[in-house]
Amino acid sequence: MLPLQGMTIIAVEQYGAGPFGSMLMADMGADVIKIENPAEKGEISRHVGPYFFDGGSSHFFQSFNRNKRSITLNLKHPEGRAILRKLAANADAVYNNLRGDQPEKLGLNYEALKDVNPRLVCAHLSAYGRTGPRKAWPGYDYLMQAESGYLSVTGEPDSPPSRMGLSIVDLMTGLMTAFGLVSCVIGARTSGKGMDVDTCLFDTAIHNLAYLATWYLNAGHSQGREPRSSHPNMTPSQLYKTKDGWIFIMCNKEKFWPILAEKIGKPEWGTDPRFANFEVRLENRALLTKLLDEAFSAKTTVEWMDALGGTVPCAPVFDVAQALTSPFAVDKGRLADYTGGDVGNDRISMLASPLTIGGVEMPTRAAPALGADTEDVLKTIGIGAADIAGLKQKGVL
Repeated sequence: MLPLQGMTIIAVEQYGAGPFGSMLMADMGADVIKIENPAEKGEISRHVGPYFFDGGSSHFFQSFNRNKRSITLNLKHPEGRAILRKLAANADAVYNNLRGDQPEKLGLNYEALKDVNPRLVCAHLSAYGRTGPRKAWPGYDYLMQAESGYLSVTGEPDSPPSRMGLSIVDLMTGLMTAFGLVSCVIGARTSGKGMDVDTCLFDTAIHNLAYLATWYLNAGHSQGREPRSSHPNMTPSQLYKTKDGWIFIMCNKEKFWPILAEKIGKPEWGTDPRFANFEVRLENRALLTKLLDEAFSAKTTVEWMDALGGTVPCAPVFDVAQALTSPFAVDKGRLADYTGGDVGNDRISMLASPLTIGGVEMPTRAAPALGADTEDVLKTIGIGAADIAGLKQKGVL
């Protein structure tokens, strides 16, 4: 039995951050019922290209919506909101990632729903929060990276500010919201009282500054970009050139430096006064980088991985294709085939859940077709086929 089996989550979500968080909970067994607006032909990411499977399903949509169910429901229609209330009465949580001013307007907050379910948790993921001067602002990952300082610490010192190559703020905020929702559901089951739980892209982005924030707030140090993606106060902990590419070395404990020196055929460097500890190595980082480049350039990245792997912390620098086809990535179910849902009997390959739960097999159901579960879900609240037909004619479903 999966850990979240028996938990029902009504998800009013779109695009990346919200669907990513609810997908993680669906992987763990939660019944995530995804609400999609029929007037907009479903959630926007169903139409995000450039890649689509033969049946028309978006690669992007599949990446964020596996293991869920889908119903069509127009929450801008009064009857749509009435149906939402009936669904909420039997749910553990209502989850959304709308603009900060929208949940209250659509009746997705605890104050609006507590009369039908006092134990309900209402989880809100927005760009800038549901209060304050920016609550009605739209916002996206790259904007958060820019304003939260990420671009100022990414890339080479003399290059323009650079964002991370992934939408890391979206992914982290989805995870943060899922963590908050599950935690609050546990609390509500104990106390009998539900609540709102909020986070936003901006708050998560700022929170991820972690030790860099502590350095500035207490020591006044504003970290900038370091050469070769290096650690700000340790070396060698950065990129080095090999015969055919790059390798990342991280001697983040003193014990690794003499081992590295021995492995590259320079054992004397382990006790050289210029390199004997973190402090002096940092002072001589430019020289050490030059010397290590020369040493690593004698062999290919694969040869160095064979020589160093397991003794000195290191990694090859792969592109996305290499990362997804390396034997280590393919081993132990890190990739999985998904079927059903919007792809029928076709098998589509995607990343599996990064969690392993006591040997329990994780679900591998592809993302649902638009509205595929509308009738099944609405029957649970007493809405039959004749009523469903009428609601479709009104534009409610």
